[in-house]
Amino acid sequence: MKHVAALAGVGVKTVSRVINDEPNVTEATAERVWNAVRELDYQLDLQAGSLRRADGRTRTLGLLVGSVDNPFASAIHRAVEDIASARGVAVFASSMDDDAGRESEAVRAFLQRRVDGLILTTASDHPEYLPLLRERGLPVVYVDREPVEPEVDSVASDNRVGAAVATAHLLAHGHRRIALLTDRLDLITARERRQGYLDALAEAGVPVAEELIVTGLRDAEGAQAALARLLISDSPPTAVFSAQNLITIGAVHALRAAGLSRSTALVGFDDVALADLMDPGVTVVAQDPQRMGTLAAERLFALLGDDDDAPTKTVVPVALIPRGSGEIAPQPTS
Repeated sequence: MKHVAALAGVGVKTVSRVINDEPNVTEATAERVWNAVRELDYQLDLQAGSLRRADGRTRTLGLLVGSVDNPFASAIHRAVEDIASARGVAVFASSMDDDAGRESEAVRAFLQRRVDGLILTTASDHPEYLPLLRERGLPVVYVDREPVEPEVDSVASDNRVGAAVATAHLLAHGHRRIALLTDRLDLITARERRQGYLDALAEAGVPVAEELIVTGLRDAEGAQAALARLLISDSPPTAVFSAQNLITIGAVHALRAAGLSRSTALVGFDDVALADLMDPGVTVVAQDPQRMGTLAAERLFALLGDDDDAPTKTVVPVALIPRGSGEIAPQPTS
């Protein structure tokens, strides 16, 4: 710590105040101290420090996402880290693969590490660890998905409206047989997107074709197989709404394999890599995971700063991006 103080041009006590997030330190001084910490690669003994500090803070957060290899989740991860690192806080991140058991294990591991707060994506409506979090009084913000609880802080996309916009876009281009490919309906995002799809059909007076609704899809391979079956049915869809980014990738593969990528319309929920470079480009309803991660992290730090306002549910708007695949008209029947 003496070396950090010398490099920053401050006293050891000032370094201690900055590291322990104590008051009465200017932003300029704190910035000099953290620059010195990084330059010297100074390793803080967070557990020992937390025992000495009155608030018991460890300057760490726990972040749980669906899967860190999914671009949507990794964008949230990066945004949270950007906000946290600017405050000298480390982020422990974990994937749950939408498995409630792994979710609970990860949360308990975070608690064992004595993190100061949690940003969680949940795989279930009623996580078994909720009573434990309430007992601990740990600040928690849910991102993307939240439990069915009356008072929680959350940041999520406008899933229902976005799905309705996607489906209405296909309806406006003349489609009436629109397939829905979506995730498991025990996930709140899948339920909301399915409901948005149904809302748009009802608004247009189009009957629901249950045989065109496929739920329970977990990955691109499953989505590809599901759509391939629909495409060879007696009455195939003329358009597809794929309600998740990995499902969209599977749908693209199925349409290409069947030679139908230029004759069957497709709109995906959430953007996918290189979607604008495909032929045709993939029309999507884009989420803003960076904004979601930023807002979730900022809200968590507000809670750590003793913000006693009522819990807030922040809804992040989505945007339709037409690129070609969603603007294909129904083909004449022979």
